[in-house]
Amino acid sequence: MTKIYHNPRCTKSRQALALLEEKNEQIEIIEYLKSNPTREQITELVAMLGIKPLELIRKSEKIYKEEYKGKELSDKEWIDAMVSNPILIERPVVVKNGKAAIGRPIENVIEILWFD
Repeated sequence: MTKIYHNPRCTKSRQALALLEEKNEQIEIIEYLKSNPTREQITELVAMLGIKPLELIRKSEKIYKEEYKGKELSDKEWIDAMVSNPILIERPVVVKNGKAAIGRPIENVIEILWFD
């Protein structure tokens, strides 16, 4: 099963979902703006991505610019920010076989799907 943390309003997210459908992947679509990811889910994503929580933050979002830009927060505080404001989570994130990739560029998704 392949999971996609998906925002249907995002072009890159729609492209990643279309790729998964084209390749006949069994897909679990998680519309994370409707069903906020938990602290545990975000922590797990960060670990699978091999990045710091700050690297999963969308810095172009209005809420980031107004409330977080320039602040030095701990990893836990960045995760808390994403739990409280899931719009801050970079998208899309695709997960398969314990690996995850941010679908920007789409080639990142291709790597985890077919180069295990």
